[in-house]
Amino acid sequence: MMLQAMGAPALATSSAAHAFTLGRPDGGTVSRDEALAHAQDICAIAKVPVQGDFEDGFGEAPETCAETVRLAAEVGLAGICIEDTNLPSDDSYDFDLSVERIKAAAAAARGLGHDFVLTARADGLMIGTYDVDTTIARVQAFAAAGADCIYAPLPPSFDGLARICASVDVPVNVLAAGAYAKYTLADYAGIGIARVSLGSALARITHRAIHDAGRAMLGDGDFTSLLSAMPGDDVDKMLG
Repeated sequence: MMLQAMGAPALATSSAAHAFTLGRPDGGTVSRDEALAHAQDICAIAKVPVQGDFEDGFGEAPETCAETVRLAAEVGLAGICIEDTNLPSDDSYDFDLSVERIKAAAAAARGLGHDFVLTARADGLMIGTYDVDTTIARVQAFAAAGADCIYAPLPPSFDGLARICASVDVPVNVLAAGAYAKYTLADYAGIGIARVSLGSALARITHRAIHDAGRAMLGDGDFTSLLSAMPGDDVDKMLG
């Protein structure tokens, strides 16, 4: 609601941030039912499109990915992303299965009868299971399979990101995290990026504030960090 009040044109859930609120680590620890309920709560107050971070589609089978698309649309999401990591492991689904999963999800999205943005994620660069060339082969295949947008988080270089962006004709999403947080929206637009997402970064900024304030209070008895807290009235105004 705060980001919406400040003019965000779209919102997205974060699987990691959601898991953290449940006291769990990221990576396959949240069920599909939990993710759907969480997304439905956000959609209920959203006045802008909302994307769901639905990890690997909550199952290996292409049919499971297709069902996840249909359920996501039912709770009001404008789209979801499905990654090619075989959670909860750090292994990537093999190439052919990864493409079939996106093909099934895309067919389900087209069968909805209304706009629904399917984003296909190639996460191998981020988790270290394949290189930029393999990433390009995967995202091209995902686009050919019907993905509306592709997403390859955290390439090893900005030049690598530019190569990925130039390799497909569909919109490309970038994760503004780690070294990529130093680039501006104009920098990303310059190489053709269509969408920027934040992952769990805002949640982890919040956790940093809690951590640092907690260390000061519990370690030194120092409460001065609380002086920088946002006034409650300002928050209330954004919650409208």
